[in-house]
Amino acid sequence: MKISNKNFFILLLTLLFANSISAQTGSNKSNIRTLIVFFDGLRPDYITPELMPNLYLFSKKGSYGKQHHSVFPTVTRVNASSLSTGCYPGSHGLMGNTVYFPQIKETAGLNTGDAEELNKIAKATDDHLLTAVSLGEVLEQNAKILFVFSSGSTGQALMQNHKVSGGAIINTSMILPESLKTKIFSEIGEAPTGLGKHKWLTDAVIKYGLTLDGPLVSTLWYGDPDSAAHKNGIGSPQAIESIKYVDEQFGRIIKSLQSKGLDENFNIIISSDHGFVTHIGKQGLSDFLIDKGFKKDKESTDVVVSEGAIYVKNHDFQIMKNIVAALQEQEWVGGIYTKAQNNGDVKGSIGGTLSFETIHWDHLERSADILVDMNWNDNKNGAGYAGTSFARGVAGHGGFSPYEIHIALIAKGPSFKEKFEGNLPTSNVDIIPTVLHIHNLTIPKLMDGRVMYELLTEKFPDNVPSTAKIELIKTEVKLPWGVYKLELERSVLGKYNYPNFTKVVREEK
Repeated sequence: MKISNKNFFILLLTLLFANSISAQTGSNKSNIRTLIVFFDGLRPDYITPELMPNLYLFSKKGSYGKQHHSVFPTVTRVNASSLSTGCYPGSHGLMGNTVYFPQIKETAGLNTGDAEELNKIAKATDDHLLTAVSLGEVLEQNAKILFVFSSGSTGQALMQNHKVSGGAIINTSMILPESLKTKIFSEIGEAPTGLGKHKWLTDAVIKYGLTLDGPLVSTLWYGDPDSAAHKNGIGSPQAIESIKYVDEQFGRIIKSLQSKGLDENFNIIISSDHGFVTHIGKQGLSDFLIDKGFKKDKESTDVVVSEGAIYVKNHDFQIMKNIVAALQEQEWVGGIYTKAQNNGDVKGSIGGTLSFETIHWDHLERSADILVDMNWNDNKNGAGYAGTSFARGVAGHGGFSPYEIHIALIAKGPSFKEKFEGNLPTSNVDIIPTVLHIHNLTIPKLMDGRVMYELLTEKFPDNVPSTAKIELIKTEVKLPWGVYKLELERSVLGKYNYPNFTKVVREEK
């Protein structure tokens, strides 16, 4: 059913600001709602009774996915897009936190954290900011509503419902449709800065999301502990404070559901966009290419760098090979990826690289010529948290270490098993297919993710694989200085594969 603009806004306003109806008894599928909660930058080892008592207790009562994965590159807007579409970057087309569209800016990438930059991409691509259908679009087609609540960047919020289909976006810096702004500000005030913005956002969720006459699905995205850890480091007093604060807000949501008698009507699914590592790097990719003579200067278009993605003018293969060989010698460089020679190849077209297909980054139009990851190790920081990357800055994410890839997955509610630990591999791309299945909505065939049947109370289907295996993919190249070896470990479950990490070894002569 297609809703006209007029009728859609009437429906939206009715659902958003109607008085909450009394809770219905029972938990049949018609009165089940789903709330997806992402804590940005949440490492699984943060979930302790000391740091996150509310989330820790919640994890002990519901289903815990022990093999859950972020999507690579392990950055926020990639995973926000993967969450909203059930797809990897190779399908949805949002390739990084910074993306390159030469028709908009020829010399550098665009910051996807800014919704205005995303709007430029949508305009330049005939409204194809993403090249996959999103949850918001699916719900709108079924006359259902999606609300996005976010205290992160405007870009991250927009990527969860990029066409603002079938609902609204309530972000601490942006409200869409804008016609809702006056009403929201009059009822809960304007969003403060600092940690207080998470309380404001939680107030919004409690008022507009935790009701049976509200949205069928809501997503709640807390911008911390990511922000505090970037600035001050993993385990810093500021990061610890932010972890405890967002856990407090999550506790308010649980208490609100209980007080409304709705805890048996709401599924709550919790995860993150990525983990976190300590950064010790000093070398930047663009600076290196300039120093080595591959790129003329910062503004040149002969070679353009957008985060770890390298675009070579005219796809000159010899220049690409030379760049890869120079990078393979550098200790700070980790895995390097290129396009496959043939469809299905696990090795890239340049020696010692793996193919974009092995990491789900093989977009027909938007993949770069080369994708470069930073090297990593298991070293601990001063606060005792393991995982160190050669990326620059204080702390962050984006790489292919297990500390950035492996994240928590917790689910509790009428559709999920209680006190259960799942050992099958899962990913952020699996969340939306599972949500659509729970609500008896058709899953688009082009979604890359699967239904996480193992976590559900229903019978596990006989025709679905129930055992995973570990697979190693290796490549190497001999160079004048020695041998560069690249290995990718992935978990394989039937036709689905989940990259666990990549590791580089250099053997000098």
